[in-house]
Amino acid sequence: MNIFKKSLITLCLLAGTQSALFSTQALAVEGLSANVAATSNYLWRGLEQTDGSAAISGGIDYAADSGFYAGTWASNASWGDMKTELDLYLGFGGDINENVSYDIGYVYFAFPDSIADENDFSEIYASISTGGFTFGVAVLADSEAGGDGAEFGDSVYANLDYSIALKNGAEVALHIGDYSGDFSTDSIDFGVSISKDGFTLGATKTDYDDGVDSNDIKFYVSYAVDIDL
Repeated sequence: MNIFKKSLITLCLLAGTQSALFSTQALAVEGLSANVAATSNYLWRGLEQTDGSAAISGGIDYAADSGFYAGTWASNASWGDMKTELDLYLGFGGDINENVSYDIGYVYFAFPDSIADENDFSEIYASISTGGFTFGVAVLADSEAGGDGAEFGDSVYANLDYSIALKNGAEVALHIGDYSGDFSTDSIDFGVSISKDGFTLGATKTDYDDGVDSNDIKFYVSYAVDIDL
């Protein structure tokens, strides 16, 4: 659910869906890099992951000239009995031509301090980007929950995002995502954000409401720093 690594995670995450899709794009620079970020509200596919509170996150990534990348990302979390989230991912991305790029990969979402081992799950994802648009799909690969509603293909998250570069160096991102299947919230989420110099101000809304996570519009502000190692 890596939200902040803009050089790795597409703008749909910055539009308030955090990690969501886990659609990515290949890193532009070969080698190791790190990222550190803070947000007023950690949101994933429109849902709060820290009960509306702030989150601190960070990660390390490796990228090769071939287009291969791998990394890890961690954040505090607060839902169920979980206090920590750790994501592990790898993938391959690149340019099909000067106008179209692609990415495909695998991500494992782990919650190491959770008493219930069944909370961990993984997804495979793919995306195509062109002309400011990104279309991504993430499919459940496996879940520790096992059984009905937690097997391969039992959830699909599809997202469409559009980014607009402004003359002052800022960027506006628009997002819509659909999360469906037995292992999902069966919901649609919308997001909009504006970012500049590492700062992002955004809003997101989902039609999912289980009586705990309200479907009201949620706002957040975040700041992220990328570090070359």
